[in-house]
Amino acid sequence: MRVLVGGGTGFIGTALTQLLKARGHEVTLVSRKPGPDRITWDELAESGLPRCDAAVNLAGENILNPLRRWNETFQKEQPLNLALQLKVSYPRAATGQPMEQLKGKISMALSSHGKIPGAGEAYYQPSLTAEYDEDSPGGDFDFFSNLVTKWEAAARLPGESTRQVVVRSGVVLGRGGGAIGHMLLPFRLGLGGPIGPGHQFFPWIHIRDLAGILTHAVEASHVQGVLNGVAPAPTTTNAEFAKAFGAALGRPAFMPLPSVVVQAVFGRERAVMLLEGQKVVPRRTLATGYQYSFPELGAALKEVVA
Repeated sequence: MRVLVGGGTGFIGTALTQLLKARGHEVTLVSRKPGPDRITWDELAESGLPRCDAAVNLAGENILNPLRRWNETFQKEQPLNLALQLKVSYPRAATGQPMEQLKGKISMALSSHGKIPGAGEAYYQPSLTAEYDEDSPGGDFDFFSNLVTKWEAAARLPGESTRQVVVRSGVVLGRGGGAIGHMLLPFRLGLGGPIGPGHQFFPWIHIRDLAGILTHAVEASHVQGVLNGVAPAPTTTNAEFAKAFGAALGRPAFMPLPSVVVQAVFGRERAVMLLEGQKVVPRRTLATGYQYSFPELGAALKEVVA
């Protein structure tokens, strides 16, 4: 298949591209910079989609960047920026031109909340008791849940001629980037521990499985709609994750990061993503036939730090 990948040069995009190529697919990246087997976002906006069988969009803004000021202007820009980045991948559909113009160009469109750690799960309301699957309600209780709703709506194509999938990803674990990239040093120094109270749920996924789910969605014609991109492991809390990560490194992990520090660094709204959690299960993902490479946390962390 000919697959177009927007945001394909990042942490998740690189893993996805490698897997797609290993499985014999032809991949074209959409990037800010030109290069071999690439087109730029400007070229895409001007000329439209190149001929392809599937388009995967991983573009987005890293909302948990502590160096980015979280002011009122930035918050108002987020839905628009994300929507534009997603819609530019499908310019003919976004501008209201007939869907027939897309026929023969794309048969499958897939979007993922790639750059925001655990952002996909922000669709579901934090709870210490509720369990959420792909059919659970959400998306309308705070800024981030509304942002996820707008992001997913921005990626939606009109009509039914194109198969569409949205992957709501958990915290992505992998070497050389993602959440582990920020946590590795303090944990190696024995300074790691739970964030805040530690009893909040911590939906996670190994990067190999997130790339695998995305590839599965591209290849399997029966896959459609929302998939939860989280591991099927038994319930994991933030404290349990910290303990398992410390064990994988052979280090203690009992120094919590106080809630007040998290709120001071990220602000109240962004801190919610770290201090509160959801118990999310990949019921539909499993029902589609996807088989996880790392369903258990211990094995996933050992591979990441090996």
